[in-house]
Amino acid sequence: MEVSLYEVGPRDGLQNEKEIIPTSLKTELIERLVSSGLKKIETTSFVHPKWIPQLADASDVLHQIKRKNGIVYSALVPNMRGLERALESGLTEIAVFMSASETHNKKNINKSIAETYPVLREVVEAALAKNIKVRGYVSTAFGCPYEGEVSPAAVIQVTEELLRMGVYEVSIGDTIGVGHPRQVKEAFTALIGQCGAERIAGHFHDTRGMGLANVYAALEAGVRTFDSSIGGLGGCPYAPGASGNISTEDVTYMLHAMGITTGVNLNELVKTGEFMEQVLGRPLPSKVLAAMKSKQKGGENENEYTGC
Repeated sequence: MEVSLYEVGPRDGLQNEKEIIPTSLKTELIERLVSSGLKKIETTSFVHPKWIPQLADASDVLHQIKRKNGIVYSALVPNMRGLERALESGLTEIAVFMSASETHNKKNINKSIAETYPVLREVVEAALAKNIKVRGYVSTAFGCPYEGEVSPAAVIQVTEELLRMGVYEVSIGDTIGVGHPRQVKEAFTALIGQCGAERIAGHFHDTRGMGLANVYAALEAGVRTFDSSIGGLGGCPYAPGASGNISTEDVTYMLHAMGITTGVNLNELVKTGEFMEQVLGRPLPSKVLAAMKSKQKGGENENEYTGC
């Protein structure tokens, strides 16, 4: 079995950091992630800088990275102005986003779900006309910080609407990390039954320690693409209590241990995680990052953990 990892650390991972990280370090992070074998990387966001100051240098980041053939470099785009900036940056893929719950959608986008559809449809159609692929995100698919439970029917409805617009894949997000394995398996089984496994991805946060268990449950349901963030960085400014994404190192270790291929070199991921700890001046949440650093200090052979 093969699983594709979509790295969201440079965008979703960094957007909640209060201290502004220099552009040069953001570009170095992206290039290190590529060197680890990751083929799909969400680099930044073209949301207005006043909403996400950390990503105000989106255009500079995309102009300064040394791009490699065969790598998908993507960015989040909220509206037509964001799309214009993305096109100027030479992207071949963008992502659009909305929530499955009304209140979070209004907090995050300042529009109702019904009002969001035409805005995104305009962006998607304009991007496709320029031969730009579009990915979609559905937030709060397993619970909302404002409304509590979110019905599976609401998630399916939003997902199907995004697919009708022309997005090639929808990433289903447990934004506040409240989902559990049984719920996740049931939800993804229903989604895949309606939309097909090749068009659905999983995006989990580890707020309550359920991240990897939920990845396994989604795998059992047929999901083969997962978002992850280096070191477990992340959080949503409009979802109180949301902690980091699942760690790219942790999910890679689990998948490799299960005999599932990812095309990613775990040792290189760990080095990138260590780099980000130095940049941020603090340890990151990744369990595998901490464990492998400890083993390396103890003199054990780091090559024991290499795998693709």
